[in-house]
Amino acid sequence: MKKRLIQISGFLLSTLGWLFVSCTMAMDSWKESQLGGLGGSYVIKVAWYWSNLWKDCFVDSTAVTNCRDYGVLWSVTPYIQGVRGLLMGGLAFGFCGVILAFVGMECTYIGGSQRTNNKVLFAAAVFHFLGGALDTAGYCLYINRIAITAYNPKLDPTALRYSLGTPIFLGLVGSFLIIGGSILYAIAVMKSLFPEKRPYTNQQSRSRTLYAGYYGQSRQSQSRLSRHSMKSGVSKSSQVSTISQIEDRKISERDAFV
Repeated sequence: MKKRLIQISGFLLSTLGWLFVSCTMAMDSWKESQLGGLGGSYVIKVAWYWSNLWKDCFVDSTAVTNCRDYGVLWSVTPYIQGVRGLLMGGLAFGFCGVILAFVGMECTYIGGSQRTNNKVLFAAAVFHFLGGALDTAGYCLYINRIAITAYNPKLDPTALRYSLGTPIFLGLVGSFLIIGGSILYAIAVMKSLFPEKRPYTNQQSRSRTLYAGYYGQSRQSQSRLSRHSMKSGVSKSSQVSTISQIEDRKISERDAFV
């Protein structure tokens, strides 16, 4: 029951994370800038510039939006191409990971044996982790580009300085949820796929150890008895009779044990 609960929690986290990442691909205002208003030279007229992965837009004070779509793939800014590639690669890994997780979970009853399901679920964890890492790298690349432009001291004072928009933070949260779900998947199947190694002793070596311990104790008892007798001055015949009594008692106990 505990294992199944961990798997369901990982599935919910990873699915929610992929939903966040997918939504950011179509959202506006990845970066935005404001002109005029209280912080500019104009009090009434305000203009907003914002961009995403597909177009640049301008919104005037009358709420009229004018957009310019990006051209063909090879004419787009290189870092935009990189962010697109990383996010799409992450989504591809995530699609494969969701299918494998759905097949390998215990509550779906789709896979084969228990060990096969564990292997499939572990593969899903790897796909989810790789997808989450690619998405995180894509968002970090975009953030790095905006930060370099915004804090560049050599930038023209009249140039636009963009700030980060809501989709960036939503995408980062989704990426962390995906990685968390992959970790839960791995925890659920780790003990089954990689059990702890225990020392193995067969029955013959075990019996040999028991007999060795028995005879070793007998020899030790004989040596202690002989040293005690030499110190106390007991005769040799009495030593032999005492040793024979001990041996009879030990042998009888062993035979009763067998």
